[in-house]
Amino acid sequence: MDSAFVDRAWDKWVTGNLGSSGSPLKAAVLINYDPTGPSRLLSTIDEQEGIDLYPVELKQFIDFMRRGNLPTETFVLGSNQYIITSIHENWFAARCLNTTQPAGEGAIVMQTAVYVLVALYDGSIGSASRAMAAADHFASQLSRKNL
Repeated sequence: MDSAFVDRAWDKWVTGNLGSSGSPLKAAVLINYDPTGPSRLLSTIDEQEGIDLYPVELKQFIDFMRRGNLPTETFVLGSNQYIITSIHENWFAARCLNTTQPAGEGAIVMQTAVYVLVALYDGSIGSASRAMAAADHFASQLSRKNL
């Protein structure tokens, strides 16, 4: 695995997509995840920006991913609970159930060969489209390196 490439790509991607006014994302987490590995192999947070996830929260999310019951379960990230709204080949979208934002909040979760990218955004359909484009751009960079 080329961790130097991932670090550089993450830093460049975060700079253009998080943190400033008008950015498509409010937070993102990059998780090292091997769905084919043994369950004793722990997933780790490689990068995170705009959110502080802790190991217990990460374990709950990874357990949710491993169970594969995406359409019938919810998942929790930070203090928010999400329900899946659409499922695709290597990604899914979710909406926050307990948001305090008038326009809502959502998450785009994309899986590559070695990582899970969680991109969080505020807003509705337009915001979701912008978040999806931003997440897809980073996931594509990882996929080109077979990561």
